[in-house]
Amino acid sequence: MAKVEKRERGTALYETILKLKDLDECCRFFEDLCTPTELRSLEQRFDVAVYLQQGLVYLDILEKTGASSATISRVRRSMLDNGAGGVMREVIQRRGLHEKEEIT
Repeated sequence: MAKVEKRERGTALYETILKLKDLDECCRFFEDLCTPTELRSLEQRFDVAVYLQQGLVYLDILEKTGASSATISRVRRSMLDNGAGGVMREVIQRRGLHEKEEIT
């Protein structure tokens, strides 16, 4: 597959995600798109990012999420390097999840 075509197809996915009406439709979309294991992995990585932003240490994050130290390290490195898009910290702050509290 040509690189340009692959990029356009990836962009179509993200543009489609932006068109979702509400939380329920978003949940159903991702349930259709991903396996339960893939969804749990995405959710776990997001939880790790939130807990890192809150300043929790690896052992506490591992206890709360069950994520491996390699996953925690990867998410941390991505956040420190501003990731591929550099928005994880910004989105966590926008949602008000950067304060120390349990994720619901």
